[in-house]
Amino acid sequence: MSMSTSSPRLQIAPNGPEFSRIVLGLWRLGSWQMTAQQRVSFLEQALALGITTIDQADIYGDYQSESLLGEAIALAPHLRDQFQFVSKCGIKLVSDKRPAHGMQHYDTSAAHIIASAEQSLRAMQIEQLDLLLIHRPDPLMDADEIAGAFRHLQESGKVRYFGVSNFTNSQFELLASRFPLVTNQVELSLLHMQALHDGTLDLCQQLRIAPMIWSALGGGNLFRLLAEQDERSQRISAVLARIAAELEVSPGTIALAWILQHPSRPLVLTGSGRLAAIQEAVNATAITLSREQWFALWCASAGKNVD
Repeated sequence: MSMSTSSPRLQIAPNGPEFSRIVLGLWRLGSWQMTAQQRVSFLEQALALGITTIDQADIYGDYQSESLLGEAIALAPHLRDQFQFVSKCGIKLVSDKRPAHGMQHYDTSAAHIIASAEQSLRAMQIEQLDLLLIHRPDPLMDADEIAGAFRHLQESGKVRYFGVSNFTNSQFELLASRFPLVTNQVELSLLHMQALHDGTLDLCQQLRIAPMIWSALGGGNLFRLLAEQDERSQRISAVLARIAAELEVSPGTIALAWILQHPSRPLVLTGSGRLAAIQEAVNATAITLSREQWFALWCASAGKNVD
């Protein structure tokens, strides 16, 4: 079948930004052993595939991933205006890069949110974030205080839009009652279907906001050697292989197409430094599974037929 050579774009919320459907996830950037110039080439190759949105976080790569991206941006300043930049804050890791952190914990105080966003801008060598997410729900989060931090960052021109990651519906609704949110970045894959059934994607549809999906390939567990897979992964892999053969694409492309087909209009984050894997993700945007194909994969994951 003919494959998409370019990721489509969509507006992720009624008053939100327009992002590419495939998002370049850079949490592993430091492990790819790329020179700064190789990082520039990687970004340009992603752009050529229609991927215009980059996902980062302050803590990625032991607080180094954003700086590695920034080195590439400094080498190729024209890229600043061609990408939308997403980052996250709210987790404090124990790291020699942050000697003041005595233990791993959450911090959604206004002071930390503002300082983290400003540090992300410096590290990535950009002037504005398109989207800032609270990385994990904080039991001590004060919705009014967070809203105040968001308002400060927006009014100062440092961040355009705001959202959350890994929030339950009640946590999302609490913060959204104080400040407009444009996405919830959550885990979803054939090995982790919870968001399909706990109301997360239902709320996204209700509010007409597109979720952002991380670990869409189950951390690579679907594509290990057969002998290393558990029974569930083997069931899923077998159905992926069958449908991939029918549609003449890779099993990875089918696994992502299964997510992209959900009516909440998810955006899928990549996690690979291999261009071939990025291309497979873009290919998924051109595929529509039949309902029987989609449910064959659901059933393989659930280990049962629908009721």
